[in-house]
Amino acid sequence: MQYDALKTFVTLVEVNNFTKTSEILHISQPSVSLHIKNLEQELHTTLFIRSPKSVQITPTGEILYKRAKQIMAITEAARDDIATYHHEVQGSLIIGASFTIGEYILPPILANLHQQFPQLEIQVIIGNTKEIIQYTKLLQVDIGLIEGQAQDQELFIQPFMQDELFIVSASDHPLTRQKPITADKLQQQSWVAREEGSGTRYYLDHLFRANGLQIHSLLTISSNQGVKESVVQGLGLSLLSACVIEREVKNGDLTTLPLEGQHFMRTFSYLYSPTMKNKRNVDILMNALLKKLS
Repeated sequence: MQYDALKTFVTLVEVNNFTKTSEILHISQPSVSLHIKNLEQELHTTLFIRSPKSVQITPTGEILYKRAKQIMAITEAARDDIATYHHEVQGSLIIGASFTIGEYILPPILANLHQQFPQLEIQVIIGNTKEIIQYTKLLQVDIGLIEGQAQDQELFIQPFMQDELFIVSASDHPLTRQKPITADKLQQQSWVAREEGSGTRYYLDHLFRANGLQIHSLLTISSNQGVKESVVQGLGLSLLSACVIEREVKNGDLTTLPLEGQHFMRTFSYLYSPTMKNKRNVDILMNALLKKLS
């Protein structure tokens, strides 16, 4: 199987449109069709069910998609290894990062990498923890950085730092005059939370369950910045990472509410597919994480 044909196939699966595939790959639409036809003839199977309005992947197409992603990843790793042999770090590094890490932990690390390896093309995809795990399994990213718990036999998972979360409120919230607070003070409060699948939301739900808390209202926002701004405006309490709230607490816009006898600690981890093991560019990021945060 030719690499170009597999690349065309993978692109068509992901964009689900022959015209868009030809535009992305800068080849003609007949060339796209020819690549797919050649693969189908070589494998003696139908990869897509075509209709005038849609392209639907078949079960055998799904099988090839997973393997094609692995083949392409191995090919990219080989290219990186050859570049390393010539004492250069180049090529691409696609990082998947959950919101807290992608927005607050990763930027200074990326700035340092850019200075050291200017020829390395870095792309960052930000999503919640559940999404990043899925992207990593499907090889849509080279390495994932997540907050919270993760167990998956298909991936290598390694902690790289500890993070503390704090209950926060607007600076004029009535509970700020009762610090430290007890769990009963949190009954029937309004809360602002991240979405389901977020590592931060996982710990907030645990806080509710562990303390038997009944809530008055729950506002869900899929952005740390949106959660913070809502809390500042007095829409409720939240549970957020120390790195997320550092500036607002320093400026007096948010106040932490220590909960008597309880601390909220979690682990940040990186994860990657076995296919990415020993890939030079992935190793560079892992080393940068450990060096920066040690």
